Amino acid sequence: MIRSGYENRKARVEMLPLIDVVFLLLIFFIYAMLSMVVHRGLRVDLPSASTAVVNRNEYVGITITKDNSIFVGKTRVELDGLVQTVMGHVNKKTGLPVYINGDRRADIGIAIRVLDLLRSAGIKEVSFECVEEE
Repeated sequence: MIRSGYENRKARVEMLPLIDVVFLLLIFFIYAMLSMVVHRGLRVDLPSASTAVVNRNEYVGITITKDNSIFVGKTRVELDGLVQTVMGHVNKKTGLPVYINGDRRADIGIAIRVLDLLRSAGIKEVSFECVEEE
């Protein structure tokens, strides 16, 4: 009988195909995480600005719809309860900025009133959210 030397070898796991599979899974999960977009408010038609900067950090979003309804996140609030609701979010994480995003057909007076209420409550990091001009 002729011996080839393969009779005494033990089975082993090849690493190269395993590494390929792990990298493919890593790429899949990275792509899946990057494609997830966090929607924190309601859909409105934002005004545009040439100096708009996109900021994807955590924030408190106040939405003013075209019929002048006010929402914090997706919860409708009245002007009387706006400051308490926003302070509840800001107090959970210190230093969260507040963004006011209003429909371009909303009254500017309600937006100014919201800004005034927030600043009088001591919230200084308040900005208006808008989209970049194309």
